[in-house]
Amino acid sequence: MSSEEPSDETVVETAAEAAEGVIFSRYKQSAVRDFDVTVSFEEGVLEVDVYLNAPDDERDPEQVADDAALAARQAVDDLFEDASG
Repeated sequence: MSSEEPSDETVVETAAEAAEGVIFSRYKQSAVRDFDVTVSFEEGVLEVDVYLNAPDDERDPEQVADDAALAARQAVDDLFEDASG
């Protein structure tokens, strides 16, 4: 168990990967017209913004974007939990 906190780069990558994972677990990549995941982590503050342009015939894209942002935050929480041992 490491007590070293993850780097800012690791935090950002973890959050972005989690958000993208949620988007592409709900939509086929070919169905997503456009998306953007913006993550910043400065001075211990995580900001996640997810934009998604996808068909709303089966799912609400706004809800998927919100779920993706929540998943990103949870992934970062888990990262810090693992680091604290």
